[in-house]
Amino acid sequence: MQTQQKLRAPLPEAGLNYSLAAVLPLFLAVVFLPVLQLAMGEGYTDTVLYRFLSFLLPQVGLGVCALIFFRRKSLSPRKVYTPCKWYYYLIAVLLAFGLLFALNTLNDLFIALLKCVGYTPQSEQEGYIAPVTSDMVSGFMLIPSILIIAVLPAFFEETTFRGIQLGAMRESGWGTASAVLIVGALFSLYHGNPEQTIYQFVCGTMFALLAVRSGSLYPSMLAHFLNNAVILVMAAVMGVDWSIPKGASVALTVCGAVALVGAAMFLFFDGHGAQKGPLSGGKGYFLTAAVGIAACAIEWIVLLVTGFAA
Repeated sequence: MQTQQKLRAPLPEAGLNYSLAAVLPLFLAVVFLPVLQLAMGEGYTDTVLYRFLSFLLPQVGLGVCALIFFRRKSLSPRKVYTPCKWYYYLIAVLLAFGLLFALNTLNDLFIALLKCVGYTPQSEQEGYIAPVTSDMVSGFMLIPSILIIAVLPAFFEETTFRGIQLGAMRESGWGTASAVLIVGALFSLYHGNPEQTIYQFVCGTMFALLAVRSGSLYPSMLAHFLNNAVILVMAAVMGVDWSIPKGASVALTVCGAVALVGAAMFLFFDGHGAQKGPLSGGKGYFLTAAVGIAACAIEWIVLLVTGFAA
C-alpha cells in the first residue's frame, strides 16, 4: 500500500504524464502516417488529411495521457474544471490580443536575430511543408480547422500543462513563481520549435499565472483558443500569407503591448492563489519527466541545427 501511494504521488504522476504526452504522439505518427502513405501514395504530405492529422495526433495523445492520469489518481475532472470570477475572462481576452499582436512582433525580432547569425527559418528551407494551406481555411473547411487547431489544443494542452503539471506542483507546495516559470518552460519545450521559443515560453507562463489567479482552467483555455482561432480566421479572410500594412501593424503592436502589460500587471499584483515554498519532490518529478524532456529537447536541437545547416 505504501509503495502504491508513493507511486500515485502528484509530482511523479505529473512527470510521467509529461513523458507520455511527449512520446505518445510520436508513436501515433509512426503508426498512422505510413498507413496514410500506403493509402494515398506519393505526395500524401500535400493533402489536407495529412495536415489535419499532424495537428490532431498530438491532441489525441494528450487526451489519452490525461485520461490515464485522472484514472491513476482517481481524480474527478470536476476538481480540475472549476468556474471562476467573470473578469478573468476579460483578462484572458486582453492577454490573447497582446500575445498575438505584441509578442509576435518580439518573436519576429528574435527570428531576425537568428538569421543574422546564419539560421534559416523553416519557411525558407527546402522541402518546407506549410502547416496550414488555403484549402484548410476556405469556406466550410474553416470549421474543422478551428476545431482541430484551436478548440482541441485549447482544451487538451491547458488540461495537460495548467491542469495536470501546474496542479501537481501547487499540490506539492511549490511556490507560484517557480511553478509558473517551470510550466512555461515545459510548454515551450514541448512544442519543439526554436523559432517559437520565446513566444511559447511567454504564452505558457502567462497562461499558467492566469490559471493560478483565477483558480480555473477556463480563462487560459479561452486565451489559448483565441490565440489560435484569430490566426485561422485572418488566414481565411486575408489569405494564408497574410500580412498587416505597416501603419496598422504598428498600431496593433502598440495596442497589443498595452493590453499585454495591463493584463500581466493585473495578474502579477492579484493575490489570489499566491503560494511560497521550495521545490519539494522535484527530483521525483524531473526523473519521471526526463524521457519527455529529452525527447522534446532532441527535437528542438535537431530543428535548430537543421536551420543553421540549411
